[in-house]
Amino acid sequence: MESSEIFKLVGSRIKELRLQKGLSQVELVGKMEGNIDATNISRIEAGRTNPTLLTLYRISLALEISLYELLKVETSEKL
Repeated sequence: MESSEIFKLVGSRIKELRLQKGLSQVELVGKMEGNIDATNISRIEAGRTNPTLLTLYRISLALEISLYELLKVETSEKL
């Protein structure tokens, strides 16, 4: 599996969870600790960037879920 495919899987998972919580990208950013903007969340959700582990952790806190739950994505290939 290509790294870009992994980025897209994780980004889709973040978007799915954000929408389940009824949050806009701006609202998600507002709940996050640290310096991040909605444009960066948009790039992460689209799979166009490689978020750091710290950013993923901050997203999980803002969504009030575990990091494990955030990264729980279905793959058809063994990584």
